Amino acid sequence: MLTALEVFTTVTVGLMVGVEFSVAFVVNRILDALPEDAGQLGRAHGGRMLGALMPFWYIGSLALTAAWAVTGWHQAGTGLVVIAAGLLIVSVIMSVLLLVPINNRGKTWTPDNRPADWKQQMNRWDRYHYARVTVIIAAFTLLVTALT
Repeated sequence: MLTALEVFTTVTVGLMVGVEFSVAFVVNRILDALPEDAGQLGRAHGGRMLGALMPFWYIGSLALTAAWAVTGWHQAGTGLVVIAAGLLIVSVIMSVLLLVPINNRGKTWTPDNRPADWKQQMNRWDRYHYARVTVIIAAFTLLVTALT
């Protein structure tokens, strides 16, 4: 049972890392290269779509990691799992305090109602997102290491 939880947790966190890495280094670069207003409209749509999904994924990943830490408390590698859970807590806090406020504004923007500094706000979101991706990659790495 513990092995199944370990594998399921690692896969879940790994998939989240893959999606967030892709957003940071592939999707947003593609959107930024689109002509005229297409990139801003794509970011707004992505903010609505992923903004609805990611809270469940982040909290679910944290819950699974916490369950692994509790269930496998006396197993080797539990310290790494606890640190990974701490990093996932940091990622949730970063999301709520830094990224979600910008995303909540950006997902409502159209070419007609976006503020003059919309590009600067998207660049700020990108910088926070890079930091968050680094945090969740570290958490994922610790979980993988704990499996070995």
